[in-house]
Formats: sequence, structure tokens, C-alpha cells
Amino acid sequence: MQRKAVALISGGLDSMLAVKVVQEQGIHVEGINFFTGFCVEGHTHAIRKKDRKKPKRNNALWVAEQLGIKLHIIDIVEEYKEVVFNPKYGYGANLNPCLDCKIFMVKKAREWMEAHGFDFIITGEVVGQRPKSQRRDTMPVVQRDSGIGDLLLRPLCAKNLPPTLPEREGWVDREKLYDFSGRTRKPQMALARRFGFEDYAQPAGGCCFLTDEQYSVKLQDLWQARGDKQYEMDDIMLLKVGRHIRPSPEFKLIVSREEGEGKFLQGYRNQYPSLKTVSHAGPLALIDGTMDEEQLELAARIVARYSQGKNAPEVELEYRDTGGASRTLKVAPLPPHELKKEWVL
Repeated sequence: MQRKAVALISGGLDSMLAVKVVQEQGIHVEGINFFTGFCVEGHTHAIRKKDRKKPKRNNALWVAEQLGIKLHIIDIVEEYKEVVFNPKYGYGANLNPCLDCKIFMVKKAREWMEAHGFDFIITGEVVGQRPKSQRRDTMPVVQRDSGIGDLLLRPLCAKNLPPTLPEREGWVDREKLYDFSGRTRKPQMALARRFGFEDYAQPAGGCCFLTDEQYSVKLQDLWQARGDKQYEMDDIMLLKVGRHIRPSPEFKLIVSREEGEGKFLQGYRNQYPSLKTVSHAGPLALIDGTMDEEQLELAARIVARYSQGKNAPEVELEYRDTGGASRTLKVAPLPPHELKKEWVL
């Protein structure tokens, strides 16, 4: 009987190689990609002009195509919030709950495996590659807390770990698995050449915005301003775009940095009040929060600071509320020395 495995596909090189190694042994493999909303690829590349030449592809789908496997994309945005808000094993360097994230995804994959009659799970993990979730002492934690036990096979580092049930039962040949370890990606890149893979996602690249320091600062600021650890999909997307400037605890500005971001933020003008320079070319800015007239003038001066009229004595802007009503403001652009460093997130 042909055995069937489900693989966690991130779109990176490691999961691609892990699937190929198992496929070479005659195992039927299908992939799962979990959508959390925090994925790096595609979003900003599609919005920003400077990223226009970067690939717009979904790497997980692309990997599945190269491997000739079916990919199941599963939306876990709502369920994943608990992992982000209250990680049992804490955060990494930023707001990345890496160990809890791995446990959660393996658990979800286990549920899918059991529901669809598959035999075991594959991941592209390598011992010592990630400081929190891929250590020799945390890998057993993933197996225990996810409930997968020894039905989790890590083909790229299997020889560094105790034999799993698929190896003991002879479903896969342990001798044809690998003993990769550490942070270096040279063994993976050599294996990719052996398999004939020339194009793949940057091997050392992260795939989650929660590992990004600037993004994490913005998310923490969002939670602090709202007094609650919550977010919606619009929040996740807006945190990826523009300059985020908080001159006051009551409000922040999201200021477009280029034409592409301005067009993207345009779609949110019915949800957020906005400021747009009229007399000079300049950015569109969304206002998240509430403000009085004095604060509105300060916000307008900040936006004018980023326009082509930054050295003009006066800049005219349009202020528009969420109902579409608008009025004109005329302000002097804020001088650079008055834009406090702590305002810029």
C-alpha cells in the first residue's frame, strides 16, 4: 500500500527539499499552507513601486507546482490570534511566537491528516536552524504538545533525531534521509542543485512579519493605543504600508511613501479620516484615532512636511472625514527639527 504524507509548505527551500526527499521514496505527498495574514511575500511587493521587479508569486503555490503536488491553503487567521496574543512559550526576538506557532500548525496538520486518511506529517525543519523552535530540546516539545508523537518526520535532519514510526515501519528508508544541522544553508543549496532546483525563495529569508522588529513595534503600539491585544485583517495590512507616526496617544498618521502606497491607502478613506496635499504634490495620510483642531493642524503640518512643498511658507491640504465631507486646511510645513524621533514608529 502506498503511504501518504502531508507536508507543511512555507514556500521556502527547506520544505521544498523535504517533500522531494520523501517523494523519491515513492510516498504520495500533498501540501498544506496555513494563512495567518502575517506572511511577508507578495503584499508589499505588489504595492510599492521600488519592489515592482520582485516576484509577485505565492511561493507556496509555486513550490507545489515544481513538486507536482496538490496544495491545500487553509485560513487560520481567527484561530491564530490566540497564538499571537498568549504564546505559552513566549515570543522570540520580536513578536514572533515561533515555538507556539509550530506546535499550532503541526496540530492543525495532524487534524487534517486524520480527517483525510494520511499516514504522517513532513516538515522542512533542521536541528539548530532556528533559535526558538528548531532546537534539539524544543523539537520533542512540538511533537508532544501537537499530539503528533512519532508521526512527524523531518527528512532533512532525521539522522540527528530518534527514528520515527515511518522509519521504524519501513515506510521510508532512514538511510536515504539527511543529517543537516545548524544555521548554514550550504547543504540545502547543494541538495537543491542535485535535484535540479535552480529557482527558489531566498533560503535565509523569513516568511513572517512578526519576526520583523519594525513591524512588531507598530503592532505593540496598536495594542497599547487600543488598550487591548486585538487586530483585524485591515490592521495587519496597514501595518505593512507607509510611515507610521504617532504624535499623540490619541491618534497616529499612516503616511504613504510613494505612489503605489498612496493608491493602496486610497481604498481606506471611507474607514479613516484622511489628509491629502492639494497645492503641492505629496502623500495621502490616514488618521487612526481621534483629534481636536489643534492636533489636526499638527497632523496637517506633518503631512505637508513630506510633500514637495516642505520648504514653502504654506501648504494647502484637503481633510476628508469618513462620510466624504471635506474642507481645506492651510498650514506651514513642520520643520525637520520639530518632528520628534519618538513619534516615528
